[in-house]
Amino acid sequence: MTTIASLSAAELGPLYAAKELSPVDVAKDALARIERFEPEVNAFSVRDPSLAMAMAEASQARWLKGEAIGPLDGVPVTIKDNIGVAGWSMRRGSAIASDAPFAEDSPVTARLREAGTVFLGKTTMPEYGWKGVGDSPATGITRNPWNTGTGPGGSSSGAAVCAALNLGCIHIGTDGAGSVRIPAAFAGVVGLKPSYGRVPAWPISTMGFLAHLGPLTRTVTDTALAMKVIGQPDSRDMTALTDRPPDYVDGLKGGVRGLRVAWSPRLGQDVAVDPEIAALTAAAAQVFAELGATVEEVDPGFADPIEPLMTIWAAGAALALRSIGAAARARMDPGLVAVAEHGEGIPASAYVDALLNQRNALAYRMAQFHQRHDLLLTPALPLPAFAVGRNTPEHGAYGEDWTRWTPFTYPFNLTEQPAISVPCGLTSAGLPAGLQIVGAFGKDALVLRAAAAFEQARPFARVDAPVKPV
Repeated sequence: MTTIASLSAAELGPLYAAKELSPVDVAKDALARIERFEPEVNAFSVRDPSLAMAMAEASQARWLKGEAIGPLDGVPVTIKDNIGVAGWSMRRGSAIASDAPFAEDSPVTARLREAGTVFLGKTTMPEYGWKGVGDSPATGITRNPWNTGTGPGGSSSGAAVCAALNLGCIHIGTDGAGSVRIPAAFAGVVGLKPSYGRVPAWPISTMGFLAHLGPLTRTVTDTALAMKVIGQPDSRDMTALTDRPPDYVDGLKGGVRGLRVAWSPRLGQDVAVDPEIAALTAAAAQVFAELGATVEEVDPGFADPIEPLMTIWAAGAALALRSIGAAARARMDPGLVAVAEHGEGIPASAYVDALLNQRNALAYRMAQFHQRHDLLLTPALPLPAFAVGRNTPEHGAYGEDWTRWTPFTYPFNLTEQPAISVPCGLTSAGLPAGLQIVGAFGKDALVLRAAAAFEQARPFARVDAPVKPV
């Protein structure tokens, strides 16, 4: 039986237009589900039911008058806590941050407000988004609805949980080293890191060109709908693209027949891949061949770019914490403080070398690769979700540095390419696996088209309520 919570953003508009459902109905249902599940998963840093209902009532009035703004009018959304929403605090997962309301909408928030969406709240993240798991001094531990003894990944932790449980339809995250795709893979949802600049940012992240904004949703079509709105230009971001995005939804229809697809099971790196993840993602890659693409197992041919990533990352952390004294730092995540202190000692020449020379060399390598291959497929992550409250898995196969279990995501922050994680099956323990689809810079529409073809061929599993660990 169809329930409100099972409906996608793409399905809501036609129902609103036919007066078979209203934005008020949908907002009430979403708020009730949040109230029911939030104690178990802890996905929100800010909740504002009064605003949500006011926005839903305004949307309902527009639909009743035949004056809907567009297909997302009345669609419930959430915003990550490092993105500005006028009237809400922006704490970035930090216990020392001010509760004062932010003065204005960031570009992505402004576009969603203009589109008539309904704001449910802001979602949890680790402090300053510094790591790939979902705990912070401000909000505690966020849990994975597929098994609440495991984490949903990060740093867009709450956004992925909301997408998995359909606590709203579109959830905006950020991705500086995998922070959209990591939780998308762990939580079994769609997570897109667009080409850099496709979604304008403001305030600008201290991580510079590593930092992308993108949506997490339950369906590829909803991601495409979101991108059509949030990809609009904004003059506050001087690094953003200035052209208007194409109709990503219309572009989903082409399939993958005739495309040249590279499958790289380890990205050429010496990394331990869980056997079940390896099998699930290899089977997912084979689907592209069944759909008419030419699939070849081949690596892009670059060395692990962890050094330039961490140089830029640590320098950015140092900049973010530059005005925070020792007493306040003692209340922060010790791992973040350690990264920032390391960043304080990075010479300017090393930072510029990483930001420009090393990053450009990697981008050039991938540009050459995409002359031969339209798409690159990899596992999104080499392992399924692991126990909450940890930065690394308990078995120790990846050491003590969280980036070591995310080797497939961060290279494409350095190159600024579009990359999406789509769910491709469940392990024997019932935890999702994610397939990553990477395209050349600017080929966001192609990446979405490929993801849609895969989704249609292999529909995704869903979780309807949090599952407690056995």
